[in-house]
Amino acid sequence: MRSHFRADRQLTARMLVTLFLLGLLYVAFIAALVALLRSWVLVVVIAAGLLAAQYWYSDRIALFAMHAHEVSAQEQPRLHGVVDRLCAIADMPKPRVAISEMDMPNAFATGRNADHAVLCVTTGLLRRLEVEELEGVLAHELSHVAHRDVAVITIASFLGVLAGLLVRFAFYSELFGGRGQRNDQNTAVLLAIIMAVSAVVYVISFLLIRALSRYRELAADRSAAMLTGRPSTLASALTKVSGDIARIPTEDLRTAQPFNAFFFSPALGEGASLASLFSTHPSLQRRLDQLAKISLQLGEPT
Repeated sequence: MRSHFRADRQLTARMLVTLFLLGLLYVAFIAALVALLRSWVLVVVIAAGLLAAQYWYSDRIALFAMHAHEVSAQEQPRLHGVVDRLCAIADMPKPRVAISEMDMPNAFATGRNADHAVLCVTTGLLRRLEVEELEGVLAHELSHVAHRDVAVITIASFLGVLAGLLVRFAFYSELFGGRGQRNDQNTAVLLAIIMAVSAVVYVISFLLIRALSRYRELAADRSAAMLTGRPSTLASALTKVSGDIARIPTEDLRTAQPFNAFFFSPALGEGASLASLFSTHPSLQRRLDQLAKISLQLGEPT
């Protein structure tokens, strides 16, 4: 699918490099598990099953976790109107449109490709933004769909999910021969090695995905600004959303944080400077600075 979103070769190159490195890591991880567990069939079946589920059902999983539901044009005419207009300008298929009943102002896109994409916004976002600001946010999310980086992030995050699940699986399953053998020295050593390998794999995949995610957010901001021709309205939306998210109750933020890589703005509260070192998004100031430069390039009136 080709759209009128400007091609971003740097984004494409970074996605390919990240996927290549994660692919090498994935092969090494599976090989290590096969050598340790001596059951390549079990390892491959579990890994393939989890990857397939995450790839094919990522949209359903995200909507369920965010308490979201699809809405029709009759239910949300303003929202559908903005999406229709942007898809026509970008010459891309219209994704399904959903709403999450959350006060946290945010939006995300998910789905394995443009033909199976879902664009979701929260009621908090709809309530806070003007139409022009909402258009900038939705153009940002549609850029993720057009550049296929939604699917890339979904696949890339799989390795970290697998590593984390394996640690839990090691504790709670009969993989190591049942409770009767848990005091066995060989079993304890095997468990320690698998946990160590899983931890290393998780950390490396975590850092690679964060680096890619920060760049993809800048790329989506740039594409949205160029498509709408109004970088200032996207900057206004970013400022509003980031400021309001910091005032959302901590419990609500924790519910949303597992999906930070997909959000328009990360679910981080005040005092999250340490978390920003490993954030899925660049800093607000960096995003605003980029939009200000684009505004000057386009000669947008101030």
